[in-house]
Amino acid sequence: GSSIGDRSAGGGKTKKVKRKVKPDEAPVQEMGQAEGEETEKKSVSGPCFPPTFSVSEIKNKQRRHAMFLKLKEEKRKQKLELKKKKKKERKALGDQAPPKEVPKTIENQRIYDETTVNPEDEEVAFDEGTDEFSAYFSRLTNPKVLITTSDRPRGRTVRFCEQLATVIPHAHVYYRRGLALKRVIPQCVSRGFTYVMVINEDRKVPNGLVLCHLPDGPTAHFKVSNVRLRKEMKRRGKDPTEHVPEVILNNFTTRLGHSIGRLFAALFPHDPQFVGRQVATFHNQRDFIFFRFHRYIFKNEKKVGIQELGPRFTLKLRSLQKGTFDSKFGEYEWVHKRHEMDSSRRKFHL
Repeated sequence: GSSIGDRSAGGGKTKKVKRKVKPDEAPVQEMGQAEGEETEKKSVSGPCFPPTFSVSEIKNKQRRHAMFLKLKEEKRKQKLELKKKKKKERKALGDQAPPKEVPKTIENQRIYDETTVNPEDEEVAFDEGTDEFSAYFSRLTNPKVLITTSDRPRGRTVRFCEQLATVIPHAHVYYRRGLALKRVIPQCVSRGFTYVMVINEDRKVPNGLVLCHLPDGPTAHFKVSNVRLRKEMKRRGKDPTEHVPEVILNNFTTRLGHSIGRLFAALFPHDPQFVGRQVATFHNQRDFIFFRFHRYIFKNEKKVGIQELGPRFTLKLRSLQKGTFDSKFGEYEWVHKRHEMDSSRRKFHL
């Protein structure tokens, strides 16, 4: 009786009888554990999925990511093996090897544009001889550029204007002071300017450029992006000198592209000073115009390096207007339509 009372007083705890394990039983249990571990390892290292299995079906995020990386690595290895195999075959065949396949790019898949210019076309030559830039290309006028901004510009836009003035010779930076562009243009014409360049900004960042050729136009409006000033560039050279740079215009192939190319060319004086070794590049690719400013560095008689001076930016044409700037009654030659019916990634305009 006393023993039962003692048990109840101790919280109803009963002693567990420890079962002694015989020495010959232990290895069997360990072997069972080892087998279980092996099967687990197999399942982790080499999962056997059905052929229609997709990685996205794995619910666990970490396992899904690990599986994706593994499949990606396998694909890379397969691709590398195939490349090595093809290289061996080409080596074995020697001169009889088939020609290499040209990789598909957006540029070489471009839809042919009917307005692509043939340099020897008489009609194009006549148009260029009578357009608004003919006086410049006939060496009758020298460029003189006025660079200004939208009202109350912030520091970054002001610095961008100042750096553009060091790239374009005979450029002068003036501040708007609230003047309308329609009032600015007649003053510029009377003072012999051939261009007005207006840098617009949004939230302290330059985002637009209006380039107006004087006195008869045309006026181009560009979206500006990816502006990098000199201080923000790595491995840039010393500030540019006052020498007249060379101008390179790349890939302006259509009639519209030609007009824009001539618009940029007429910003710079006729005779570049090669002593300065400076070059301004307008490179058109998929209707984005990339501007870069470099200096040549002659290392020896055969090797030449280039050093970027900055600034750099990207332009995208929004509209081309006949005559000088007139937002209300201006006649537009071309306007960028965002949602065209025939819009395609392979159709370009410049």
